[in-house]
Amino acid sequence: MAVTGWLESLRVAEKTALLQDGRRKVHYLFPDGKEMAEEYDEKTSELLVRKWRVKSALGALGQWQIEVGEPAPHGAGSLGPEVIKESNANPIFMRKDTKMSFQWRIRNLAYPKDVYSVCVDQTERCVVVRTSNKKYYKKFSIPDLDRYQLPLDDSLLSFAYANCTLIISYQKPKEVLLAESELQKELKKVKMAHSSDGDCKTQ
Repeated sequence: MAVTGWLESLRVAEKTALLQDGRRKVHYLFPDGKEMAEEYDEKTSELLVRKWRVKSALGALGQWQIEVGEPAPHGAGSLGPEVIKESNANPIFMRKDTKMSFQWRIRNLAYPKDVYSVCVDQTERCVVVRTSNKKYYKKFSIPDLDRYQLPLDDSLLSFAYANCTLIISYQKPKEVLLAESELQKELKKVKMAHSSDGDCKTQ
């Protein structure tokens, strides 16, 4: 079963953990050299950040790619003030999950609620957002379902609109909830360093 396969790859990954600023930070190093970093709320165990980094063909470390959490501010680490920055008025897409749902927010969408439609594209295994006035179109995958090799189900998808923000929710299938619960048990076995201890300890 694919769910077990992904869980097993998390189990065999080399893990380090650090408790800092109310967040439990876990770093995974997979046998193929890929890295994943996650941050959980210390009290609720809610996932706040997940990002990935892979090495280039020449072995150089690439940039972290954010899967869950706030995107890095535009212009961070830029070479100077002359670098062109994205307008703050452009739509901002980010993922922020809840305990029971995968959730995405698209900010700076000022169109009325009734112009939006959100659906699943089974062929491309992605979610499609479009407006009837043809002013906005976006499609995105749900990497968790790809990793667990689970089908996308239109009935689990919903959306709401308020304060110029479109909030798209996809209810987590029971297989994902079970796997996440198993992962939390696994992470409790990892020795936790505290930010004052210096470097993280490796399992």
